[in-house]
Amino acid sequence: MTRTSEPEPAVAAGEDPRRYAQLLTRVYDATMSGTRAPARPRDVIGDSWQRVMDLGVDPENDGPAAAVDASALEQMRRESGLVDILPDLTGSLRSVLQDSDNLLVVADRLGRVLWRSGSPAVLDRADRLGFVDGADWSEDSVGTNAIGTALVSRSAVQIFSAEHFVRSHHAWTCASSPIKDPRTGRVLGLVDVSGPAASVHPTTLALIDAVSRLAESQLREQHRLTLDSLRSVAAPMLAGTGRPALAVDNHGWVAALAAVPICNRVALPDDLTAGRAWVPTLGVCDIEPLPGGWMVRPSSSGEDVITGTDATPTTVRIDVSDPRQTVVEVRGELGRWSYRPSPRHAEILFLLAVHRGGRTAAELATDLFGDHGRSITVRAEMSRLRKTFAGLVSTQPYRVDDSAAIELTLPDDRSRILPFSEAPAVRAFRVQP
Repeated sequence: MTRTSEPEPAVAAGEDPRRYAQLLTRVYDATMSGTRAPARPRDVIGDSWQRVMDLGVDPENDGPAAAVDASALEQMRRESGLVDILPDLTGSLRSVLQDSDNLLVVADRLGRVLWRSGSPAVLDRADRLGFVDGADWSEDSVGTNAIGTALVSRSAVQIFSAEHFVRSHHAWTCASSPIKDPRTGRVLGLVDVSGPAASVHPTTLALIDAVSRLAESQLREQHRLTLDSLRSVAAPMLAGTGRPALAVDNHGWVAALAAVPICNRVALPDDLTAGRAWVPTLGVCDIEPLPGGWMVRPSSSGEDVITGTDATPTTVRIDVSDPRQTVVEVRGELGRWSYRPSPRHAEILFLLAVHRGGRTAAELATDLFGDHGRSITVRAEMSRLRKTFAGLVSTQPYRVDDSAAIELTLPDDRSRILPFSEAPAVRAFRVQP
């Protein structure tokens, strides 16, 4: 890509957007044709242009590939890690953007648009660009743009007019700021404000970045509450075990510990399951599930792993004998904990206990609603349920893990099984002889 040694333009977009856009267009045209440019682009733009040219992105490209379907979009939203903070995230900006020509967008860590909000007019303009829910706005899809370039740079970015690599985007200005997971440091996604180029404002980027930092603060508070909840369950178990042990969340952050050196986090193996596993700095450990995390107990010897000796199996007792409240009790080598599920989760756990071999999402949709087409709703519920029963509820199909024993406690009168439930499968079970 051709660059000059001349200084960057002295004029700023917010001072005179029309003049700045005209200058950027001359810089863009010269760069695309390989001729001498009247000025050089900002470093973040020049670097991005070079990347996307190396990727072979077409500057005359009309837009991203076709967006994913509704089912895939719903799954992307659930897996983004942004659902719980979405109301506060969008609410912080919606009032500022009300009656404006700007579009508020939340995208995932890959640059796929998850949610949009804005006036019908700006939404219609965005639709014509393919800037729709489920579309891929990473750099390798549509070139330099605020979403894709912010993800690459891991910092807040504003892209104005002809700074966009694809020519059809030059009528737009966009500002994006990544949202990082405070537990892992990884980017979860980003928040973006996009609109007509004439709507550019120098404070937009600072506003977007402040909202992203607020979102990260909310995630930190949620994490603190999760660790507090895990600690309340684990503390009595640690007090009674008499052996070194730690209670950690699913990312390895320590909620409570006993007789081990103080630490904030341990590295957990990928795809951790109940049983025995090697944990860095701790060695061979016995692993048991907790609601929202794990009990990790360093083993006295690694020989059991070699000889194949198993730890005491986990037992899951699902008690639906009281028509007023279902109680789930999990018992393991280190102790026990109990959980009172919501009515919907009580139905699901009951059905998984009855169908030991497991149920697909479509089968559970039929069991719960009499409609196999409601698989998206089932997957959302299972995602929430598995956060509580990490390591105990498996997928493909959904089932209580094969290594766990299940005890199902029923009322003496079968007609009193989950009396609140209207699920077809539960109602059918009530009348079985």
